[in-house]
Amino acid sequence: MPLPPLRAALCAALLAPAQGALAETLASSTGPLKVEPVITGLEEPWALDFLPDGAVLITERDGRLLRAEGGVVAEIAGGPAVLAQGQGGLLDVMVPRDFAQSREIWLSYAIPLAGGAATAVGKGVLSADGARLEGFATLYHGDAARGGRHFGSRLVEAGDGTVFLTTGDRGTGPEGMEAQDPARVEGKVIHLNRDGSPATSLPGHRPGVYSLGHRNAQGAALGPDGALWLVEHGAQGGDEVNRVEAGRNYGWPVISYGEDYGGGRIGEGVSRDGMEQPLHYWDPSIAPSGMIFYQGDLFPAWKGDILTGSLNSDFISRLDPEAGFAEERIAGDQTGRVRDIVEAPDGAIWFLSVTDGAAYRITPGEDASSG
Repeated sequence: MPLPPLRAALCAALLAPAQGALAETLASSTGPLKVEPVITGLEEPWALDFLPDGAVLITERDGRLLRAEGGVVAEIAGGPAVLAQGQGGLLDVMVPRDFAQSREIWLSYAIPLAGGAATAVGKGVLSADGARLEGFATLYHGDAARGGRHFGSRLVEAGDGTVFLTTGDRGTGPEGMEAQDPARVEGKVIHLNRDGSPATSLPGHRPGVYSLGHRNAQGAALGPDGALWLVEHGAQGGDEVNRVEAGRNYGWPVISYGEDYGGGRIGEGVSRDGMEQPLHYWDPSIAPSGMIFYQGDLFPAWKGDILTGSLNSDFISRLDPEAGFAEERIAGDQTGRVRDIVEAPDGAIWFLSVTDGAAYRITPGEDASSG
């Protein structure tokens, strides 16, 4: 979509990578961290990913897909029409591993439908000049539901090239059982082939449903073990880390380590036969969003650790799975409402701050050690 003149001027003035912007230093277990703003002036950024040539793709929730490279930021045309209401809008972006051959860009978003909205996923081909998505099409979407909450919407490419999509329960609360219904899309992990057809078909489940009982997973990543891992929002307490397996039930809203807003037990308590326990949970909630398993060389002491952002407490959480998910909280003026976190090709850690409307880059400070 073309930019209006005022928005174009703002892009030129504010969205260019922050040349000469002052870096800050944050303390961490591995030594000082250099945190510098790379792209500023963003409007409610939701996700970022890297193209093989080093360019950065960023989604803004109101529907813009941006490409930043070499000091120039431009909007990519040809994306989907989205419902930018409540928590809905243009959400995740994923660059598949075969981009050099396919040039596919995958997006997740809230799609308007008769009777409400649903989580959707689609893809298009990035033009040779990087200016537009060609032939963009919605590949899969859920059923229409009213309300503007809990779209989930993280995309992860599996090891075999298929794609996982997380969906939220659409905010129906503990009384709504859609996340437990295997015939529905809400509160699930959906598994798709590259053409959008179901990659998993389980007996008694809607085609494509891979797992159920999720509340609102806004962070997802492949672990070093090749499995899909999620960070999920609980209610008042009970945010979870889960390792997801096909056909498993992760409990929401029958079991939870949180309580309902305003108090009161959710469902049957914290356990039930046939429902999975989280590997880690937060109480009180941190509202986790974005997720990586760090694999780079800039922070060798953190290899294999989980990093996720906090939307309500303004920090980055580092969890060490080999130490019982021991947590380190990295916080500073820059870590306000961290929506997404990504490892760059050079091993730097990038994150999006909704509070600042900025993309930041973390690298070792002058005195950082290998830990």
